[in-house]
Amino acid sequence: MKLTPIIGLEVHIELSTHNKMFCNCLADHFGTEPNTQICPVCLGMPGTLPVPNKQALINTIKIAKALNCKINNEFIFARKHYFYPDLPKGYQITQFQDPVGSDGWIEIGGKKIRINRVHIEEDTGKLLHEKDESLVDFNRAGVPLVEIVSEPDFHKTEEVIAYLKEVRLIVRNLAVAEARMERGQMRLEPNISLTSNVSKLPDYKVEVKNINSFRFVKGAIKYEIKRQTKILAKGKTPKQETRGYDSNDGKTFFQRSKETTTEYRYFPEPDIPPVVFEKDEIEKIVRAMPETRTDKIKRFVNDYQIKEESVRKIVEDKKKADYFEAVWKEIVDKGNKDKKYGQQIANFIINKKHLIGLPPKEFAGKIVESMKTKRVDENILQIILGEVLEDHQGLVGEYKQGKHEVLNFLIGKAMSMSKGKLNAIVIKEGLIKRLN
Repeated sequence: MKLTPIIGLEVHIELSTHNKMFCNCLADHFGTEPNTQICPVCLGMPGTLPVPNKQALINTIKIAKALNCKINNEFIFARKHYFYPDLPKGYQITQFQDPVGSDGWIEIGGKKIRINRVHIEEDTGKLLHEKDESLVDFNRAGVPLVEIVSEPDFHKTEEVIAYLKEVRLIVRNLAVAEARMERGQMRLEPNISLTSNVSKLPDYKVEVKNINSFRFVKGAIKYEIKRQTKILAKGKTPKQETRGYDSNDGKTFFQRSKETTTEYRYFPEPDIPPVVFEKDEIEKIVRAMPETRTDKIKRFVNDYQIKEESVRKIVEDKKKADYFEAVWKEIVDKGNKDKKYGQQIANFIINKKHLIGLPPKEFAGKIVESMKTKRVDENILQIILGEVLEDHQGLVGEYKQGKHEVLNFLIGKAMSMSKGKLNAIVIKEGLIKRLN
């Protein structure tokens, strides 16, 4: 019996706001002395009243919109009850029935992945385990935390990783979160089950909590598929439970039985009235959003004539993308409008990272210099190319079978034979023309 993985994802991302979600304590908690950024509100002391952070709500609207969600103009906060040592109030202020956004989607490798909801909540504190005791640091308690919940649309780990990377790039492009996993700013929770009938969801799911690495997500899913397959092969059903992942031995381990919605005893947060954003307010927020990553990729490919593979490497970092356009402006201002400059700038940024620290004007000068093609008799070019191809027939065959990476080797050989008299771009264009 063939079993197909059914995987859904919950992604938690800390927002880069100045203050916490419901009080004025500083939100940036990384590297701070334990329990130095706390107050009666984020500790849940009796008589305190939470006040929502408007900037956190605005940032959540941006994320939901970038994920093509329907934006709700009225948000209702709810209390989610569960006991854990790092949850000072004994409940978490989150959203339940009326999240910021719902019914969204993003496209990964030509496949549409549905987004169930995007909501805002407060983060918990952090437990520190030392020898035979556990200590709690509440500096993180109350930090704005966005949760992005997908539908169970994944069947392969490759799809999962591509989706997670895309989500991280989206929030970074919006400048609403750093999403640095080594700091716990982005935490990943796959829900995994197996089925022999993909048209029907299984009667169970296993959630693996708080993973902070794409590689570890892949390892957790791989292990769970193997573990659940063995259980199903015995005619049994895996238990619906929450598990952790031990990266040292590559195995998941039991944490607790998975709670149901009823057990959390959700009810509307009595201390926070419904938060309303008028339609024109939401439209204003959306208009102020930066260009989406997808639109930026299309624009770079079309306007600068760059290969999509190169563009993706540049726009994954907003600073790189901005630097590219600053260099392009300097080159155009010098009167150089040849589209070939676009790919050359991209190549330099990707392969000569040490130059990125230069002022755009100086960087542009190096690009222009590199593009000066020395005049060489066309006959000499063709003779050199002919000799290179004749001497490396094996590589020519590999290229024609789809192994295009051998082209760089052939370019290097032609450059060497020309003793630097030929520009690499001229050689590349000539080789491709002859090979095809």
